Amino acid sequence: MTAMLVLCRHGQSDWNLKNLFTGWRDPDLSEKGVAEAREAGKRLAALGLTFDIAFTSALVRAQHTCRLILEEVGQPGLETIRDQALNERDYGDLSGLNKDEARARFGEEQVLIWRRSYDVPPPGGESLKDTAARVLPYYVHRVLPQAMAGRTVLVAAHGNSLRALIMAMEGLTKEQILKRELDTGVPIVYRLNPDTTIAEKQELK
Repeated sequence: MTAMLVLCRHGQSDWNLKNLFTGWRDPDLSEKGVAEAREAGKRLAALGLTFDIAFTSALVRAQHTCRLILEEVGQPGLETIRDQALNERDYGDLSGLNKDEARARFGEEQVLIWRRSYDVPPPGGESLKDTAARVLPYYVHRVLPQAMAGRTVLVAAHGNSLRALIMAMEGLTKEQILKRELDTGVPIVYRLNPDTTIAEKQELK
């Protein structure tokens, strides 16, 4: 029995395009983001992949990406579970600010620390460590059991929620995960061993 899990960061959002800190704010996909999500679905369809269940966040850009992927693999209407446990990292007081504007206001070094440290949150927001604290229990209790039951699972979520998940799945250090960038709209296909370790990984660029 093959356990298969596909992770995909949402396509470019309107706020990605404008270089804004987004976090839990809820912009939709840009035109480019819609195209990226459709392309992700086409690449998965080209592998002959279909899904048994999908998970996504409570934010529209991830939900829209999930829906477009499922349309492209011929599964519109597939059971999709939405939960804020998979939401993007909350950027707190940075949310809605242009990244250049944030650097001017708080200083380049401070903004870099907030963006790239593992456990230092921005004011009113979450660190990557905080994000992992809500993502990983959800993965262990809700997502992973579906995959280990032999179902093919899609998770369409966000750069930081998926990085937190990948850190645990791939056994990465804090330093390694901070250097890992996830492209918008690029699926990562994992085949899992019976002990939940990774048997095979394929990034569909």
